[in-house]
Amino acid sequence: MKTKTPTINVSPRLALRLAPVLIVLVALVISIQLSAQADNDHTPMIITFDAPGAGTGPGLGTFPEGLNPRGAIVGFTRDASNVRHGFLRDKSGTFTIFNAPGAGTGPGRGTRAYGLNSAGAITGFYGDASNVFHSYLRDEHGTFTTFNVPGAGTGPGHGTIAYSINPAGTIAGIYLDASGVEHGFVRARDGTITTFDPVGSVGTMTGIFSALNEAGAITGYYTDASNVNHGFVRAAGSSVTTTFDAPGAGTGAGQGTFALVNNPEGAVTGYDVDGSGVFHGFLLDNQDRDSQ
Repeated sequence: MKTKTPTINVSPRLALRLAPVLIVLVALVISIQLSAQADNDHTPMIITFDAPGAGTGPGLGTFPEGLNPRGAIVGFTRDASNVRHGFLRDKSGTFTIFNAPGAGTGPGRGTRAYGLNSAGAITGFYGDASNVFHSYLRDEHGTFTTFNVPGAGTGPGHGTIAYSINPAGTIAGIYLDASGVEHGFVRARDGTITTFDPVGSVGTMTGIFSALNEAGAITGYYTDASNVNHGFVRAAGSSVTTTFDAPGAGTGAGQGTFALVNNPEGAVTGYDVDGSGVFHGFLLDNQDRDSQ
């Protein structure tokens, strides 16, 4: 769990957690795009793109992270100097490149964009010159609001990391304290920030991009003192957090349940790692299908 991941420039523990999550999100973005196009003309098509300024060397390039109902995409680039820059690609293919105020300009620093809502508001985070993380809201007009969660660490690799934004303008993500421990947070549209951890958590992770639904419920996973992972759902505007384990999820270190995405109906999906280290998908479906 303590391996170095220099190209990500986050805590080693966080980098290890994010690797499978990002793989799932890339697959999700591709599947959504193909599905939408198939519904429109029944001719699936993959459009490839590179954001302006993206580097062309190994580990550099264009990293899409969020897709909204209007077909706009957000993400970030790693340029030739391995500096991050946020981008917005609209449905027509036009790019807007942006950098959050205070973003560092050295290798591994810069701006990352993850969440995009239907109004065009973007959230994400940036690493400053000291590689401390700060989060931002970029509204649909391009105006930035930066913020830090109270209790977030101020050393390299610590700070505030926003991932998701819903249509109401609520933002969710995590922060790393001075000891590098992850905790969840939610930021209301008026700027009020609430932090949370499921009972028994020694490290809380919200899912990325689609882990905050229209109702304001947040899903993710947490690690207990035995390094076993469990899923959670935090109800909107509440301190009530429901925890769960997928059937067959392992109970050894590094195993367990990893909830990643929830939808407007409250269904949750993700994966679990069984006792043999095999990955399996799961769906937590809160709908009463017998009544439909």
